[in-house]
Amino acid sequence: MFTATAYGLAVLLDIAITVIGVRFVVAPRRAAAGYGVPATDDGDAAYLSVKAVRDITFGILGLTLLVFAGARAAALFMLVAALVPLGDTVIVLRSGGTKAVAFGIHLATAVVILVDAALLFAL
Repeated sequence: MFTATAYGLAVLLDIAITVIGVRFVVAPRRAAAGYGVPATDDGDAAYLSVKAVRDITFGILGLTLLVFAGARAAALFMLVAALVPLGDTVIVLRSGGTKAVAFGIHLATAVVILVDAALLFAL
């Protein structure tokens, strides 16, 4: 049960961030609004593309580590990857986004990732 929870949460997080990245490819302006920092109509194409590539890469890398390197490597990855939503929290707050999005989405995501890292380390 414990192992299934640790791996299941890791897979869920990896798939979720991949889907978020794909959303930044398919509907970039809507995705940016959901991120908490809406894109302007005249010049945020690079930000949207970088966000898409970053998220898709992190999702695929996380799944790859789970499959080919095991729980310890995935745990280390999750530990480091938690820096991204922590940074996103700061970015949203500094860019005029709402505290609800910054803390309710980004900080909460960082906490869940850290919990999963702890679960994976415990295996």
